[in-house]
Amino acid sequence: MAFVTRFAPSPTGPLHLGHAYSALLAHDMAVTEDGSFLLRIEDIDTQRCRPEWEAQIYQDLQWLGLDWPAPVLRQSSRLPHYQAALDDLWARGLLYRCTCTRRDIEQALSAPQEGVPTAFGPDGLIYPGSCRGLAQPSQRTRDAVLRLNMRLAVQDIPQLPFVETGAAHRGPVVTSAEAYETEIGDIVLARQGMGTSYHLSVVLDDAAQGVTQVVRGADLFDATRIHVLLQRLLGLPTPIYHHHRLIRDDQGKRLAKRDDARALSKFRAEGATPADIRRMVGL
Repeated sequence: MAFVTRFAPSPTGPLHLGHAYSALLAHDMAVTEDGSFLLRIEDIDTQRCRPEWEAQIYQDLQWLGLDWPAPVLRQSSRLPHYQAALDDLWARGLLYRCTCTRRDIEQALSAPQEGVPTAFGPDGLIYPGSCRGLAQPSQRTRDAVLRLNMRLAVQDIPQLPFVETGAAHRGPVVTSAEAYETEIGDIVLARQGMGTSYHLSVVLDDAAQGVTQVVRGADLFDATRIHVLLQRLLGLPTPIYHHHRLIRDDQGKRLAKRDDARALSKFRAEGATPADIRRMVGL
């Protein structure tokens, strides 16, 4: 089987050292295995994505010495594929409309049972299921928040495994049906005004690109359980996952795009070389 990795940034700000580490690591792994390194632009958030940031992504990665086959896959061109997957899940009764605001969810969880702390999952507060039992329209509403009914989604799946090669969790990782309900809950698969979600689009795109090894930061490790479930529900292959360490600042905080002090473009403007960047991130 061909070895295929990918780097999938969102054009919402400048790439920083953490992005460089992830892209370089994925690229190096592909080279070592005589495989392919792909670039994907995750631009479904049209409110925050900007063409100038996308252009800078190409410039930064080319400066690092990376190359990839053309054309680059852009999520904004794949909306019909996401809609088709949502139609399939809706027809199977696995989705429901949710009208709750963030404030509604916080209020519903503001008085948890005595001695039972409010639970957080990969997407933050675990949804209490307020809209789960409401009557649903016969046809899926295209511009609405849609949640996955986790109880129904895992009712015939006792557990789901995936293989992890990152240092922190190396080996088989198995999640039970009970854990999906209690530790993840009814996650959002379509956001209002976006028509999809990160979880849904990343799963469909990895399959479409034939990705065999997903290389990404340790902050997405818990979300992988969601992705493995969606792969099972949609009949898609499950790649091997490699969650790497995060690059942090001097105070130990993970880097963010708003941290321009560690933007690759700034290092480049100050005379740094790609070799310098490799040393900075420990490669």
